[in-house]
Amino acid sequence: MKITVVGASGLIGTRLSENLRRSGHEVMAASLSLGVDTVSGKGLEAAVAGTDVIVDVTNAASFGDRAALDFFKASTKNLLAAATEAGVRHYLALSVVGTPRLVESDYFRAKMVQENLIRASGRPYTILRSTQFYEFISGLIDTGADGDVFRLPPAFMRPVAASDVAALLAELAVGAPLDDIAEISGPEQFGIDEIARIYLTANEDERQVVTDPSASYFGVELTEDALLPEAGARVATEKLSDWLYQSMGE
Repeated sequence: MKITVVGASGLIGTRLSENLRRSGHEVMAASLSLGVDTVSGKGLEAAVAGTDVIVDVTNAASFGDRAALDFFKASTKNLLAAATEAGVRHYLALSVVGTPRLVESDYFRAKMVQENLIRASGRPYTILRSTQFYEFISGLIDTGADGDVFRLPPAFMRPVAASDVAALLAELAVGAPLDDIAEISGPEQFGIDEIARIYLTANEDERQVVTDPSASYFGVELTEDALLPEAGARVATEKLSDWLYQSMGE
């Protein structure tokens, strides 16, 4: 099976491409660094020619203002048009758990637009929503920086290893389109403030975390369960403690 991975140079894309190749599939790696620009359309026709499946794991370079919206609108429209022209039989895209509840945020509003474009396209599709990656915890903590402390909300999340997300994407890519949304989360539930304390302690960082329910998450004030998956989500296996142990050794 020929599978085009769009965003192949990123955190998920690199892992996904490796998984698919190990399983014997032909992978076309497409990304801006590899000469494929989904916003302008440059290189896109060649990247999807003869492909059976497109896996869209692209992401916007900016999380604020209109940049994310402009990116996802242009990128997704171009990818869907290319998929139609090439007769691609499955369009698989990665999104974020909680997106419909977070549309006050510029970024999540843009992700909602991406999802809606895919659903309305008439193409056979699957959308996989994932919870926050362990690999992005550091960046999440930094959003709460306030002088010498971090102000973070206690809202719950179930973070997940990028490798587990990539493995499920590889499984979905070779299966029949769901024409629906699937979700994946990690095996454990933490408050954002709690996970920050665990992460900082593991990294011997003595800065303090202040629990602040009004602290925003990418511009949104969270309810307690806004970041939690729906019932029926795939539960990944790697625990935070195992991931931290492994990442500390790298």
